[in-house]
Amino acid sequence: MTTKIKPLGENILVELKKEDKMTKSGIVLPDTANEEKPQEGLVKAVGKGKIEDGKEIKPEVKTGDKIIFAKYSGTEIEIDGKEHLILKGDDVLAIIE
Repeated sequence: MTTKIKPLGENILVELKKEDKMTKSGIVLPDTANEEKPQEGLVKAVGKGKIEDGKEIKPEVKTGDKIIFAKYSGTEIEIDGKEHLILKGDDVLAIIE
């Protein structure tokens, strides 16, 4: 069963990028050996945006965008066995093209 999450307001649901790293000698280190959490992810869902001064401000990202986000931001959740974050729109630093 697939869980569906719909972010509210300016929130964004991001699936974290999992990446195994290889040492110079060719040994593969699994992502679980990495102490720092990734700062890249794939946008899975986007809220409607925020309202400022009575005007609706739409998010700059859309579903499917690869993004870089601020370190230590967001709320971690697990959906269908995969790690995700729910971020505020302001925590998104860049879209990877």
